[in-house]
Amino acid sequence: MRDLYHATSHPSRHLFPQLVFLKRTSCLFCCRTHYEPSNKRVKPVVKSNSLTGVITPVKTPALKRIGQSISRSISFRTEARPLPPAPLRSRTKASSYPRRRNSQCWSDTVESHDLTAKEIKRQEVIYELTQGERQFIEDLSLVKKVYYEPMLKLDIMTENELGQIFGTLDSLIPLHQDLLSRLERLKGSEKTIGQVGPTLMNWFPCLEAYVTYCCNQVGAKALLDQKKHEKRVEHFLRLCQESSFSRKLDLWNFLDLPRSRLVKYPLLLKEIQKCTPPEHPDEDTLPDALELLHSIVAEVNKKTGEAECQFYRRCLAYLEESQRLQEIQLSRFLYCHGELKNNKGQVRLHVFLFELALVLTRPGEDREGGQVFHVYRQPLPNALINLEEIPDGEAGGGGTFRGAFTGGNDKVKNCFRVSSRGRSKAHPYSLQANESFSKQQWITCLRQAIVQSRDGTAQTSQSHSLLDLDSPSCPYERKWSTLLIQDRESSGGEAHLQINTCLFPLSCE
Repeated sequence: MRDLYHATSHPSRHLFPQLVFLKRTSCLFCCRTHYEPSNKRVKPVVKSNSLTGVITPVKTPALKRIGQSISRSISFRTEARPLPPAPLRSRTKASSYPRRRNSQCWSDTVESHDLTAKEIKRQEVIYELTQGERQFIEDLSLVKKVYYEPMLKLDIMTENELGQIFGTLDSLIPLHQDLLSRLERLKGSEKTIGQVGPTLMNWFPCLEAYVTYCCNQVGAKALLDQKKHEKRVEHFLRLCQESSFSRKLDLWNFLDLPRSRLVKYPLLLKEIQKCTPPEHPDEDTLPDALELLHSIVAEVNKKTGEAECQFYRRCLAYLEESQRLQEIQLSRFLYCHGELKNNKGQVRLHVFLFELALVLTRPGEDREGGQVFHVYRQPLPNALINLEEIPDGEAGGGGTFRGAFTGGNDKVKNCFRVSSRGRSKAHPYSLQANESFSKQQWITCLRQAIVQSRDGTAQTSQSHSLLDLDSPSCPYERKWSTLLIQDRESSGGEAHLQINTCLFPLSCE
């Protein structure tokens, strides 16, 4: 009882006001049992390390309700581990707020400076570049020490599985340590950096190592999502995310940091160039460095798109041999993919808009729990697609679509229809997006895919007509023109639609 009294008089009583009632209830029992006969049979009290063990059972309805309220209001992770009120309060406070990054500016690190406003801005951007490298190295090292090594030692995952998920992440650390040391050597006596262009120009080719890492990310994400269904993996990752060092970020947020860092370099370099005054030594080198950087990022972006396309092509499971369109195998990238509802509004489909074909699938799992997409109905070649946007509020234009999504009561929203020209097996598909923004993204991507596929078909047909003019009996072999992957900075990566921006899903993360 003394321990219980001290618990209620602790400052943490504001977190557990029920403990005050517990004290009064217990005191009431002391007064009542003081006049009980000495020969009354008393039930022995079993010792317990949890607070619920000191709550004695009561028969009075009012007191019983209080005891039940206390029992319901207090929950513990384990009954064998005591959790005093004070540590519990500090633990809750620590886990509620993630640790923040140091937002110190360059001007905060120097006592005085005699620079123009433009030069100060330039130093601030260079300082942001330097500090970003330092924090990036810390995060990559944290991933290795806190996630990779413990999971390997505890046998939570096999070495092969960890290798697939983490990829070449470990090899990126020395690359960025090298850049950080180069930038630190450029600092003058007043912590200013003069010419930075040649240093960046010489280091940017190291970013070609990102091709291997980024190409592995699609498969790594799929395997990580699969392993999260295992209890040990889920428990370990949840404990890490709840810890302060993770800043409330999950493992994939850390594994995706290299992609985010790669996207940041062009933005920082443009800002440095913008703040560089005329006749500065960097005036001539920064444009060349930016051009080199863009070419490297474009190459990483292209290879990543090709790897993503190949991954999802391997995940397709065909129910009929006629579904294996040549256009699917010839596609090299994805415009977008995501969740849509079918024409009945009940079946959720995962739709892929490949470079040359539109494929409707139903997601599932293979025998090993891996991700698989069962092809639903007949795929449509993009060059033969007819796209029809259905305005919101229109209850369908007749046929099977009338009342398909709503049962004939509510208005249809966020719907569009695709059909194929000259394909008897391909019926029109009426599809519904989750929201209007997602619908517009689908329509934009579909229009782009249709136009580019038809242009490619026309160019190929024209070249075949010129080449095969003297040999009309030569069998026609369909070929497609090369389409360059644009660095589209449109939105993507949300739950119901993923635009294939590869490295640039900026607005929906």
